[in-house]
This record gives sequence, C-alpha cells and structure tokens, in this order.
Amino acid sequence: MDPEAARTARDSLELVFHMSNILDTGLDRHTLSILIALCEMGLNPESLAAVVKELRRESPPSSSSSPETVERLLNQ
Repeated sequence: MDPEAARTARDSLELVFHMSNILDTGLDRHTLSILIALCEMGLNPESLAAVVKELRRESPPSSSSSPETVERLLNQ
C-alpha cells in the first residue's frame, strides 16, 4: 500500500472510530477495522451487526469469542 493510501485508510478508520464513540457502540479500532474489511469483502453490514450483537449476548464483556462461535454465527 502506498503512503497516501495508508494515510487515507488511517484517517477513515479514525473517522469511523469517532462515529462509533458518538454512537456509544463500544467497538475498538481493531474490531472496527475487521468489520470494515469484511464489508469490503462483500459481507452484509446488517448481518455483521447481528453477529456482533449475538456475540455480546453470549459472552461476558471481558472475554473474547472463540473462532468456532464466530464461524457458527456467520453461517446461520
């Protein structure tokens, strides 16, 4: 990735992170970058939002979700 594209990507992520904070989503930059990448790969944003909500219901806030749980939710 050329320096200009990298800067644009960082700026875009920073903007999305600020929006996320305003909306009080609780998502960190890393999670947001993964979700953005999945959207860019063609995954449905509404489906991703449903997966995030389900993961939050299934696990305590301090623990991370297992890859098996993520895969199961994405394949529903």
